[in-house]
Amino acid sequence: MHISIAAVGKLKEKYLIQGINEYTKRLSAYAKIEIIEVADEKTSERASELEEEQIRQREGERLLAKIPHDAHVIALAIEGKMKSSEQFAARLDELATYGKSKVVFVIGGSLGLSKQVMARADEALSFSKMTFPHQLMRLILLEQIYRAFRINRGEPYHK
Repeated sequence: MHISIAAVGKLKEKYLIQGINEYTKRLSAYAKIEIIEVADEKTSERASELEEEQIRQREGERLLAKIPHDAHVIALAIEGKMKSSEQFAARLDELATYGKSKVVFVIGGSLGLSKQVMARADEALSFSKMTFPHQLMRLILLEQIYRAFRINRGEPYHK
């Protein structure tokens, strides 16, 4: 399985980079993992709705340019479907079983994802009704992907 995480913005925080590197290394035994970063747009705190939509659109165009046409796309969005770790593991297993070996998870910038990215997504996933920093979501997502592989292989992992 080839799993990509396409995300807006470059990580700067050392602790997040260390955590992401650790889970990427752990996951290498189960799948090919790729982190794709696209540039984020500077956002004024006084940005209008129109300006915010234009920013989402520009970031979205960058994300879409990185997504292979044959990939199964899962957008991380607050309005997505929430799943337990076991349900998430079952979904990844189902995708692999039915020939969807390229999966791209998409994480938007601070303003979220554009309508175009959401339209391209095959499904939307939410980790919570709470809002998380998009940089932290990469680490949380990688941990859950790792947990899913451990669950699917019947390997022990703390609950």
